Amino acid sequence: LVEALPYIQEYAGKIIVVKYGGNAMINEDLKQAVIEDIVLLNLVGIKVVLVHGGGPEISEMLKKIGKESKFVKGLRYTDRETMDIVQMILCGKVNKNLVSLFEKAGGRAVGLGGMDGGLFKAIRLVDPDGTEYGYVGDVKEVNADLLASLIHQGIVPVLAPLTHDKQGHMLNTNADTIAGEAAKALAKHFDVTLVFCFEKKGVLRDENDDESVIPEIDRTVFKQLVEEGIIQGGMIPKLENSFQAIDAGVKEVIITQASEIHQGKGTKVY
Repeated sequence: LVEALPYIQEYAGKIIVVKYGGNAMINEDLKQAVIEDIVLLNLVGIKVVLVHGGGPEISEMLKKIGKESKFVKGLRYTDRETMDIVQMILCGKVNKNLVSLFEKAGGRAVGLGGMDGGLFKAIRLVDPDGTEYGYVGDVKEVNADLLASLIHQGIVPVLAPLTHDKQGHMLNTNADTIAGEAAKALAKHFDVTLVFCFEKKGVLRDENDDESVIPEIDRTVFKQLVEEGIIQGGMIPKLENSFQAIDAGVKEVIITQASEIHQGKGTKVY
């Protein structure tokens, strides 16, 4: 609590949208610690929306049924059979397991998919160059009122990254995108911070050195680090999403390790 005090004082009464995913979701002890941190933040007046991933669990289930995972430009290609598995793992196993951990930790949470209450409306994602991804969603609308209603009741919304196209089709949607869109929608009315938490301590200057965290990044620094090859791969779109969120009114974006979510450490994006 003493370590977290400056963070609590800075963010009390504000909303933090947390995207939690990657390998940080596999370790059960770490998962429990993350939920306990979020319950603590909620109890001291920091309102949290949790968006989770589930890629490793989806890949594991596809492997069990003998289906190969296919990725296009970093996104999982989702045909009808894969969509059934995605829905089962995300809305069933992962989402409800996280909600049960909140209950265990003494918190209050509600698990939602993007189709619940019209939370997220989307269309199928197709790139301008014609690249198709199957049943993958591109978010067009967020029901921020539903999120705000839950938050004001002291309930943590736990969001599975699925959307609906209003035509009867479920759409697999990137969890970073879901978190970013939720943060942007809430930022129209509230003071919002977006947090991406995963297995690393932040954006690293040296990927082999976990302590080489870059404390702050703005657009100029981002461009320089990309040109130097220090920032590459999946971190590039994560940071691009971060700047888009800031353009839409999100106060700041923090990229941090899941175990340090309560301390505000990591890389801050301005």
